[in-house]
Amino acid sequence: MAEKITKEMENSLKDQQWLYEITPKRKLVSFNFREVWRYRDLLLLFVKRDIVTYYKQTILGPLWFLIQPLLTSIIQFVIFNKIAQIESDGINYFLFALAGNTLWFYFSDCFKSTSDTFKSNQNIFGKVYFPRVIMPMSVTISNLLKFGIQFLFFICVMFYFIAKGKATLPNWEIVFTPILLLLMALISLGFGMIISSLTTKYRDLTFLVGFGVQLYMYLTPVVYPTSLVVKKLKPYGYENLVYLNPLTSLFEFFKYSFLGKGEFTAFGLIYSVVFSIVIFLLGLLVFNKTEKNFIDTV
Repeated sequence: MAEKITKEMENSLKDQQWLYEITPKRKLVSFNFREVWRYRDLLLLFVKRDIVTYYKQTILGPLWFLIQPLLTSIIQFVIFNKIAQIESDGINYFLFALAGNTLWFYFSDCFKSTSDTFKSNQNIFGKVYFPRVIMPMSVTISNLLKFGIQFLFFICVMFYFIAKGKATLPNWEIVFTPILLLLMALISLGFGMIISSLTTKYRDLTFLVGFGVQLYMYLTPVVYPTSLVVKKLKPYGYENLVYLNPLTSLFEFFKYSFLGKGEFTAFGLIYSVVFSIVIFLLGLLVFNKTEKNFIDTV
C-alpha cells in the first residue's frame, strides 16, 4: 500500500510543470537571456538607483555631467595645445579634446563601476538570489544617461564651431555611433568583470584601477591624434602597433565621423570588434566562475 502511494506521488510530481528549476551551471560561458529578461524590473530598479544616487543631495545635480568634460577639455586645451603645442589634425583643439573626453568618460565610468561589482554589492549578493550579471549591466545602462547629456553638449559645441566656420559638418558614418558604444560597453564590461572577480581575492587591484585608468587614457588618442603617433613610429616600421589598443580605432572612427579627421584602418576596426567580443566572453567566463563562491572570499 505504501509503495503504491509513493509511486502515485512520484507520477504526480513528474506531471507538474515547475515555474523555476534551479540547476548547477554546466557551461563555462553562460548568459541566460531568459533569466535576465525575467528580472528586467530589478535591472531597471538598479539603473534608477544608480542615476538617482549619483547626484542626490548635490546643488547642481545633473549639471555635473557637463562640468566634468568642460573643465577637463579646457585644462587639456591649455596644457597640451597652448603649452605643449600638440597638433590636432587641423581641428580646433578644444573641440578635439571634448570629442575624446565625451567617449572616454563613458568607457572609464563603466569600467571603474563594473570592476567594483562584487565588493560594493556583497551585502545584496549574500542575502538574495538574482542573476549577478545584472549588476554590471545596470551600470553600463545607467552611464548611457550621463553619456547622452555629455554627447548633446558636444553636439551643441560642434555646431557652434560649424556656425563660426571652424569645423565641418559630420560625415554619414555617424550612423555607426550606437555600434561604437556597444563595442566600448563590451570592452569595459569584459575588463571590469575580470578585475571585479580578481579583487575578491586580491584587494590590491582595487587601488590600481583608478591609477591604471588614468594611464590608459594616455595610451588612447584622447588628447592627441593617432596620426601624430603614426608619424613618429613610421620610420621604424612600428606604426601598426598603435592599433593594438582596441580603443584607438574606435576613438579615431568617432572623431572622423563627427569632426572629419581620424586615422584608422580596416585592420584596426576588425581587431577592435573581435577584441571586444573576446574580452567580453572571457570576462563573463571569469565572472560566472567567481560568483559561485565569491561570498566566501570577499
